[in-house]
Amino acid sequence: MPEVTVQFLGSGDAFGSGGRFQACISVSVAGAHLLLDCGASSLIAMKRWGVDSSAVDAVIVSHLHGDHFGGIPFLVLDQQFAGREQPLLVAGPPGVRQRVVEAMEVLFPGSARAERKFELHFRELPERTQTAVGPVTVTGYEVPHASGAPAYALRLECAGKVIAYSGDTEWTDALLQVARGADLFVCEAYFFDKRVKNHLSYAELVQHVQLLESQRVILTHLSADMLRRRSEIPEEIADDGLTVVL
Repeated sequence: MPEVTVQFLGSGDAFGSGGRFQACISVSVAGAHLLLDCGASSLIAMKRWGVDSSAVDAVIVSHLHGDHFGGIPFLVLDQQFAGREQPLLVAGPPGVRQRVVEAMEVLFPGSARAERKFELHFRELPERTQTAVGPVTVTGYEVPHASGAPAYALRLECAGKVIAYSGDTEWTDALLQVARGADLFVCEAYFFDKRVKNHLSYAELVQHVQLLESQRVILTHLSADMLRRRSEIPEEIADDGLTVVL
């Protein structure tokens, strides 16, 4: 089986806490290169970590908040000016095409209608349905996180490995299904013990961690509160640039 390489290009929250880039995880396997989320700072993060944006085949979006999809208009424009010719796929929950197009028009008027040498494709992921994205099979599980459209936790299966990703969500038992048997579960831990609507605290995660049935858990999307208390957290924490090989 080919190796699956996972790199955290951005591991931060919406507000750049700790100087971190917004959510963006690179997944490379069998000659394919995917981005799991693409926050507004992601193109900068790719250049910081030496990731070739022209090699990205697809972006898989967990939900439609700017710190998770807002980098797509910049990526598309970057590739247009670079003369890209191979197609780029954007896959995500229902509404992904409309929201990305609207964002493109707000940020760069006319860019959604511009002629390009490459085709920009959109694919809405039906909930709890396996969907092929290149060599990866993606399944979205709806989770409670208000974003004006369904929000997903994502389960990626590729080369005999499973990557689970919570996206942003308060605790839901759907995470048990997403993470079951996963080689890697990337999970939000926004605050240390403060409970807020739409997000998961570290304290809540600890209450359920023994039920997750994942081989490895890495925490991401940390607020300033979590970063201040990092020494109290024994679990593995993602930093920008962290690379994991499965």
